[in-house]
Amino acid sequence: MNSYRLLPRLAHAGRYGHDCCVTGRHRRHLKPAARFAAIVAGALAVAGVVVGVRTGVGRVDAATCSTPVRLTVAAPQEIAPALRTTAAEWTRTTAGKGRCVAVDVQDRSAPDVAAAVSREQGVTLAGVGTAQAATVPDVWVADSASWLLRLRAAAPAFAFTEDGSLAQSPVVVAMPEPVAKDLGWPRKQLTYADLLRTMTTDTSVRAGTVDPSRDAAALSGLLALNAAAARQPRADAAGAVLRALATDASTLREDLMAQLPQSDDPGTLAGSLGLAVMPEHDVIAYNSDKPAVPLTALYLTPSAAPLDYPFAVLPDADADHADAAHRLYEHLTQSPAFRDRLGAAGLRSPDGTIPTGLQTPTGAPRATPPPADGGSAASPKVDDAAINRTLAAWSAVVAPARALAVVDASRSMSTPVPSARNASRMQVALSAAKGGLKLFGDDWQLGLWISAAGLDAGGNHRELVGIGPLRDNRGSVAAALGAVRPSGGDGALYRTIVDGYRQLRDGWQPGRVNSLIVLTDGVGDEEISLPDLLRQLKGLQSADRPVQIIIVGLGDAVDRQPLEQITDVTGGGVFVAEDPAQIEAVFLQALSLRTATPR
Repeated sequence: MNSYRLLPRLAHAGRYGHDCCVTGRHRRHLKPAARFAAIVAGALAVAGVVVGVRTGVGRVDAATCSTPVRLTVAAPQEIAPALRTTAAEWTRTTAGKGRCVAVDVQDRSAPDVAAAVSREQGVTLAGVGTAQAATVPDVWVADSASWLLRLRAAAPAFAFTEDGSLAQSPVVVAMPEPVAKDLGWPRKQLTYADLLRTMTTDTSVRAGTVDPSRDAAALSGLLALNAAAARQPRADAAGAVLRALATDASTLREDLMAQLPQSDDPGTLAGSLGLAVMPEHDVIAYNSDKPAVPLTALYLTPSAAPLDYPFAVLPDADADHADAAHRLYEHLTQSPAFRDRLGAAGLRSPDGTIPTGLQTPTGAPRATPPPADGGSAASPKVDDAAINRTLAAWSAVVAPARALAVVDASRSMSTPVPSARNASRMQVALSAAKGGLKLFGDDWQLGLWISAAGLDAGGNHRELVGIGPLRDNRGSVAAALGAVRPSGGDGALYRTIVDGYRQLRDGWQPGRVNSLIVLTDGVGDEEISLPDLLRQLKGLQSADRPVQIIIVGLGDAVDRQPLEQITDVTGGGVFVAEDPAQIEAVFLQALSLRTATPR
């Protein structure tokens, strides 16, 4: 049983927005004229679907049911048509059997729904943000449980019920067939070592990915690649993989697919995308259009976690809606027609087996291991800590920064942390900072200050390393971090923040995230007041030179309220590790949520 099923079933009432529903999986591969015709036809089809659904509901109302339970279901475009057709069949069987149901299946991407849920929960997910207008459905069929895991980690109060998986699509490494053959496929079973070597040393093969903070398949593949890189003797293998993928990163899968070669001549192959992580159903859809250069799917072991399409009943659903949702799930999982429709859509059954009508790529396994407690021997467990580390590393590569790190060196930072074997707050903070330093690319620009009252003849801070490229001062920053000790002074955080903000603004650089990163155990006896600090920061702000402040707090005594007032003015965020022993995970979360502001 999936652990999500143990979460409480809460209720949901009353948000029934209708998003435009576009089916048609192959539209991204059409030529412009065909695409225009498809859009017109799709619009007419959508209108017909909407009219048909509403007419059907009206007919049920008039005949047997005056107040149907109106259930909204959000699902990605590859599975939405199968859901819509099967749900429509099911609703007809509920007429005259007690409370009937009208199901509105909305074709919505996972980032869109995640943004709406984030807004409602008051949190922000890396790469997603919040959606002001989008509605939250009663049921969410995301393409991967990793979305639910990320939201649950960001908002512990996010209580939903996951009934189980509706479908599966393995996450594979896709290559144009001529590129795969050059590497020895299919006579040779390619390994992660082969793949990593190709990505990091073969300049003739372009690797690319979709932004893993917005695409579950890309995230799953990146987690698997990172795990493989960690087993390699090359110390910087993981960083090299990230840099190779980031070179041709795309925001949308459609953009990534458009970079694939349109002919097999050597020049086109060399200039096109030669390697990308994607779900099996995308490879099937691409090859079904009979392209000039078909894709090969590599099923590496251990495999990346597959897309598993969890059926999740979201919070605030009342008893009637929750009951309707669970009955719909039972019908879907018991319906042979639904399984056949999955095969037609390029998807596998929930257990990883191949349903009728699914034509899998050459070399595809007949069945994939089912997820067990989030992972298995063939598909490693994915947890929120691994996701945070991966997205933080991705952010560090794709959004290079000009940053000033400020470490609170006041006397309170010498307080022991029992859960960290009585290491001081300073020691656990510096350990997190050293871990973060390993993620930063050489093109980062980083400086280091310490902050406490009475430093350097009455000053409030001391510069240990000036802001400069890490390719030149990485060793200096690491050595300085190793030498930092708490001072005998009290806090001087507010004035240090003003001074650091001013320096970053005055030296602001375009094309970078200009950030002040503060590690502290909270506000002490400050020499300037909070209102004075806020006035100074507002006076220093420049629309043309944005600087954000990221504050990482240590300990359960940190008062978030004044810190959040600061970041409300400047942008950024406050991240508190109530148990300082967890500071590394919180620090990584803070890095992954940096907002890119290049100009």
